[in-house]
Amino acid sequence: MPAVSPAIPADDAPHLLIVDDDRRIRDLLSRYLAHEGYRVTTADNAAEARAKLDGMSFDLLILDVMMPGENGLDLAKSLREESSVPILILSARGEAEMRIQGLEIGVDDYVAKPFEPRELSLRVASILKRAQPAAPAAAESVRFGQFVFHVARRELKRGEDVVHLTDRERDMLVVLAVHPGETVPRMALAGNGKEVNERAVDVQVNRLRRKIERDPTNPLFVQTVRGIGYRLLVSP
Repeated sequence: MPAVSPAIPADDAPHLLIVDDDRRIRDLLSRYLAHEGYRVTTADNAAEARAKLDGMSFDLLILDVMMPGENGLDLAKSLREESSVPILILSARGEAEMRIQGLEIGVDDYVAKPFEPRELSLRVASILKRAQPAAPAAAESVRFGQFVFHVARRELKRGEDVVHLTDRERDMLVVLAVHPGETVPRMALAGNGKEVNERAVDVQVNRLRRKIERDPTNPLFVQTVRGIGYRLLVSP
């Protein structure tokens, strides 16, 4: 069976720092988490971790408790005085007191050794999800040109006149309107979680354009982002 090429994390994927003096664990976690889509940097002690923290930004730290020199708990405690970066602690099963100390100083979670890489990956994903800032409330309406789309009512108006839309056109306009100015992938516009049919999405977008664009072949509002999807340009 041919070897499976490792996944290449995206440039904006969460960046993890693994700090563990056991090279086997560092290598195992680095390969596994990179394959899961994360960017991964490693350090074998607290001093090396501090040097990398000075030069790079990380979304989550994975710290082993027992390391020579400054241990993981001391490093976590020091970092907590100046940073809220999420921290996951690795500890041996018999180190219950250390796990309690870790939670007391503000670490986000811990995993007891030995562990399955899949368990660690799930905990990492959970911590990162909790750490995400709350999404801003979607605007009640968006304006583009002479049109106003009321998101909750799913109603498009031109002045005082309601523009007739099909259910699919409303669905797509809702998705575009709650992400104004942002690129929305075709997958998000396909509807109902179905497998993406890019041609069908393009046809629906072209029909929508004929209702809101002065020149559908040169759209001002629903613009194509080549190879990705579409974006709705709204008025300030």
